Amino acid sequence: MQDLWTQVDRYFGDLLAPSDDKLESTLAANKEAGLPSIDVSRLQGKFLELLVRISGARRILEIGTLGGYSTIWMARALPEGGRIVTLEAKQRHAEVARANLENAGVLDRVDLRLARAIDSLPKLEASGAGPFDLIFIDADKPSNPEYLAWALKLSRPGTVIVTDNVVREGKVIDPVSDDKDVQGTRRFAELLAAEPRLSATVLQTVGTKGYDGFALAVVLR
Repeated sequence: MQDLWTQVDRYFGDLLAPSDDKLESTLAANKEAGLPSIDVSRLQGKFLELLVRISGARRILEIGTLGGYSTIWMARALPEGGRIVTLEAKQRHAEVARANLENAGVLDRVDLRLARAIDSLPKLEASGAGPFDLIFIDADKPSNPEYLAWALKLSRPGTVIVTDNVVREGKVIDPVSDDKDVQGTRRFAELLAAEPRLSATVLQTVGTKGYDGFALAVVLR
């Protein structure tokens, strides 16, 4: 099935989310630098781009930069004057991302902050950086419950919150899993369901990145 998923991803990607030199050079730079190959796929990048456009987002918060591939997709969709704050814990990742963002011509609309997200988020709140119009959570999964809490603090009614890698090849349904990523994701999902300020769903995905999914939520009040 993986081979079929990959072929279908390539078919629709070539039609609807064609790559370009800047995106390809970003992936190549990430690989050369030894970053983990966990960037979103082309179609997932296009999904994020469309969410920015559909929501009319001008202020975006990204938790987890890696090499900046998803950042580029979202930054390209920003209107004039729009800005992304992206948080990255690892210095090497941040260095590679900054170079990629500059090469892609979007660094002027990105505020890349090097620190653990759990340390950066209180500083964002204290500085009055929010509320954000769209928040993309794609960092360490055990911390997703904390990231969700901070996303709510930094949001407004209508803010869109997107979280990647919530299906985990189906392992998320195992309540006794000893995988910290699974347990963090399960707790995140429980909080998502219990939060009256949110309306949410999960979209399962298959493709070049295997079997996984996005959680998609909107802040109601």
